[in-house]
Amino acid sequence: MGDYLEKLSYYLSFPFVQYAIIVGTLIALCSSLLGVTLVLKRFSFIGDGLSHVAFGAMAIAGVMKLTNEMVVVLPVTVVTAILLLRTGQNTRIKGDAAIAMLSVGALAFGYMLMNIFPTSSNVSGDVCTTLFGSTSILTLNLTEVWVCIILSVIVLAIFVLFYNKLFAVTFDENFARAAGTKVGAMNLMIAVVIAVIIVLAMNLVGSLLISALVIFPALSAMRVFKSFKAVTIASAVLSVVCAVIGLLAAVLFGYPVGSTIVTVDAIAFLICAIIGRR
Repeated sequence: MGDYLEKLSYYLSFPFVQYAIIVGTLIALCSSLLGVTLVLKRFSFIGDGLSHVAFGAMAIAGVMKLTNEMVVVLPVTVVTAILLLRTGQNTRIKGDAAIAMLSVGALAFGYMLMNIFPTSSNVSGDVCTTLFGSTSILTLNLTEVWVCIILSVIVLAIFVLFYNKLFAVTFDENFARAAGTKVGAMNLMIAVVIAVIIVLAMNLVGSLLISALVIFPALSAMRVFKSFKAVTIASAVLSVVCAVIGLLAAVLFGYPVGSTIVTVDAIAFLICAIIGRR
């Protein structure tokens, strides 16, 4: 045990590990807060759909040989979130069908682009890294860390400032509309914020595992707590703890970062489910 602690202390002295913990903590916190709203609105898979769109946008950025992929990925994902919200309100194409259509289409388009215009000799490895996450969270530079901090602060500020309206829209849109809340604008804001979180989280867990990062903490907290406020706080705490434990375990034992964090989240959900039953 002492050897592991000594090894962990040694790794924590490196700036890239410190950057990873800071970014991982912020992403976990932001994703868990909006995750509660998504679960209660039964729109959980929007994260999955947007993550696949982000994968397609990342493939486009790779083909264009851009050094900063976020220049393409963030605007495309935000615009798609807005279109998804509008399409989901269409009676001909329901929300779940729209998500499935965008998710599969973007994933296939991105993979096709990566094969037609390969940027390296190991396309399969690049695809696997993007989908499941790898060590990219451990290769962040200071500029990327500051971008993540700024975007995370904006997300947290929005959540705090509009908490009451988010609460109303989450549980009863008709009541919120009658109370004077602009429901359409609030739903639009939720979609945009989720898109930002998805883009930030791709470096942490990969595009296929993002939904778990958004949904697991909320579902775990709901097994134990009942009020919206308690669930939100518990979800945030649980998400941050699981992210830090997963990151440290991945660094210490050489496991894949994204898979390790999601595995810790899944274990936490099982523990909370057992506690909830008792």
